[in-house]
Amino acid sequence: MINNTKSIWKSPLLTKRFYSETPVKSVVTKPAVAYWLYFNAGLIYAIVVVGGLTRLTESGLSITEWNVISGMKPPRSEQEWEEEFEKYKQFPEYKILNRHMTKEEFKNIFYWEWSHRMIGRFIGMSFILPGLYFGSKGYMSKRVMKQTFGITCLLGFQGFMGWYMVKSGLSEALMKEPGAVPRVSQYRLTAHLATAIGIYASTILVAADIVRQNKIASGKYPQSTASMLNNPVLKRFRIATHSLGALMLITVFSGGLVAGLDAGLIYNEFPYMGDGIVPPTKELWSDHYVKPNDSGKWRNLLENPTTVQFDHRTLAESTAVLTTALWAYSRKLPLPKNVRLAVNTMMGAVVVQVTLGISTLIYMVPIELAAAHQAGALALLTSNFWLIHALRRVPL
Repeated sequence: MINNTKSIWKSPLLTKRFYSETPVKSVVTKPAVAYWLYFNAGLIYAIVVVGGLTRLTESGLSITEWNVISGMKPPRSEQEWEEEFEKYKQFPEYKILNRHMTKEEFKNIFYWEWSHRMIGRFIGMSFILPGLYFGSKGYMSKRVMKQTFGITCLLGFQGFMGWYMVKSGLSEALMKEPGAVPRVSQYRLTAHLATAIGIYASTILVAADIVRQNKIASGKYPQSTASMLNNPVLKRFRIATHSLGALMLITVFSGGLVAGLDAGLIYNEFPYMGDGIVPPTKELWSDHYVKPNDSGKWRNLLENPTTVQFDHRTLAESTAVLTTALWAYSRKLPLPKNVRLAVNTMMGAVVVQVTLGISTLIYMVPIELAAAHQAGALALLTSNFWLIHALRRVPL
């Protein structure tokens, strides 16, 4: 009888069933991966600010080649500087705008662009090398591995977008256009900015999710907080937060068009634009920007500096009003402490950003204020990303 019992337990069918019913422990990504991603998000924030300064100092076209390896070393000797300066002299920006530029002045704009590219290279290595290490050690779940791989691919695409943008300002066709200003395409500049924000948002959201999953797995996530987040009363607030985030993104992208067209250098007053809140209709919908095959005057929305600035103002004002309304609505809701802190931070960030935007405009875009305004835009978006993540439901 005993032998029969042993043979039953050794039965392949029973053994397979026993082990298949045994719960398998899922892999939880280690917190170190989240801290690594937060560090990289900080670097991405920094490169966006440096990129803005590169644009504001008109340094983006100073390096006329893209060499991944050899481009890491800046000129050292006077001969190398002379050769680099001669390359710059062959392109429209020098021929049209900077004919009186000295070699020392060229060095200043060169180092801004070189620094921007070097930070980009460092971010690439900061993603690839630690990512390979964490992946090989089993520190990441399969889901997080796919996410970080996707972000790394986006980084590679961003490098391409950066050079694609610069090439638009090096085109010799600019020499043939009457009144042309040598600068990068506002479309490519905005696409470059949009990709950077996409990388930044993905990085911090993945990091925040890793931290949350660790708290849930270790039993440290407060049950009361989970219950509040799962409350159906927050559904409308959650939808409104996502909608506001979309509006903020559109506003930032319109800011990219403003920067690309130097549209902040006109109508340096607030709240008026000339004699009224709205500029003249003929100026907003000018025939000058209509091309032969266009159906309508829609191109003014993207290429007319007056229309682009008016759109940015309108979007920014709408963002400020709706953020305030959302904050007021949040006061009536039962929110966890982290969510309330996020919505209060977002309200504070929008006040600072509006102040910076108006100041930048009325003082005719000084570099310091303009750079702070761009950094403020990313800070405001960060507060919205934080709020969106903090509102995510938690399985009980």
